[in-house]
Amino acid sequence: MAFTWGVSTAAYQIEGGAAEGGRGRSIWDAFSHEPGRISDGGTGDVACDHFHRYPEDIDLMAGLGIDAYRFSVAWPRVQPDGTGPANAAGVDFYDRLVDALLAKGIDPVVTLFHWDLPQALEDKGGWLSRDTSFRFADYAGLVAGAIGDRVRLWITLNEPFVHMTLGYATGEHAPGRTLLFDALPVAHHQLLGHGLAVAALRAQGAGAVAITNNYTPVWPVGDTEADAAAAAAYHALHNRLFTDPLFGRGYPELGLDPAAVHDGDLDTIAAPLDALGVNYYNPTGVRAPSTPDSPLPFELVPIAGYLTTAFGWPVVPDGLRQLLVSLKEEYGASLPPIHVTESGCAYDGIDDPERVAYLDGHIGAMRSAMASGVDVRGYFVWSLLDNFEWAEGYTKRFGLVHVDYDTQVRTPKTSYAWYRDLVRASR
Repeated sequence: MAFTWGVSTAAYQIEGGAAEGGRGRSIWDAFSHEPGRISDGGTGDVACDHFHRYPEDIDLMAGLGIDAYRFSVAWPRVQPDGTGPANAAGVDFYDRLVDALLAKGIDPVVTLFHWDLPQALEDKGGWLSRDTSFRFADYAGLVAGAIGDRVRLWITLNEPFVHMTLGYATGEHAPGRTLLFDALPVAHHQLLGHGLAVAALRAQGAGAVAITNNYTPVWPVGDTEADAAAAAAYHALHNRLFTDPLFGRGYPELGLDPAAVHDGDLDTIAAPLDALGVNYYNPTGVRAPSTPDSPLPFELVPIAGYLTTAFGWPVVPDGLRQLLVSLKEEYGASLPPIHVTESGCAYDGIDDPERVAYLDGHIGAMRSAMASGVDVRGYFVWSLLDNFEWAEGYTKRFGLVHVDYDTQVRTPKTSYAWYRDLVRASR
């Protein structure tokens, strides 16, 4: 099977058109308009104006020569309140987008949930509510019924660990709740929603179905038994919590209330998958808590000795190889083919040799994992465009293409030309 080269984006980060075409409010609309939530005061109201400029952005993709484009559908654009019939104008946008991609020979890879929950559902409890799982399945069926005949690969959820942790446990992301371990029901309800959505997609005749998780190698910083135990606890929370149930292993011991898991839920979650999406950015350093009254069984610490991105994240390409190999070793024959659905870095400047080096190193690490037997079928750069980077607003630039947010002028970076040449040479 041919390898897939692609790029990724997310709806709230690029679309704009926040009040157009019948779109409802998402939790990110509400969150970003609260004073002090976003570092530069920005919002996704306009973002990259992809809602109006998508033909230009597709031309940029075509110039790269990529095989596929991973984008997310904005749930509130399709269902403004998260329930009921589809909003025709919202569906029409994605219908036109998919057709325009196919006209350029680019396969659509569709993520159904990239963190932009309709605010109306959050008002009813959001992912803390079991009902949201069923609303998500209904939404998945609506989208599949509208564009499923042309979608190559479906991804149900993007990075449910990050959404649970930053959105519900610590509050840096929308919806801004600070529940710590009381946020664990969000994990189960997202995964239940995933399983129900898999069934809804299959019922609509969908082809390949996947979920995308954010993974990190966990490195103990310290050599005590307590440090090792802290690393194991963090590994269970970050990596295993959203992977073990997919492959029929149930949940690791983390304190999830058993009453939240109803009869049949784990079977629903373990529905067979055609692929696993892997997002990787960096390893995580962990040690035992430095204070006895810590509410967490681990403490996150910086990893020293590596170059860092503009986000301050360590650049560790071999971490991707380690991660891919460890997934194969851990899950064996249960593991479906992998797509690296996000890989990228924040750096400033249109001439961006740091990003070239980053991508070159990570693609090399992926190829090393493939050479050792890991079945990797695709690699998607995060991101096509500079965009709204969640709580960091417009201060961090991940794009292969520079965006002037005042004029919306797009300028391909040095890394764009490098990736274009790599894709061309791989044919």
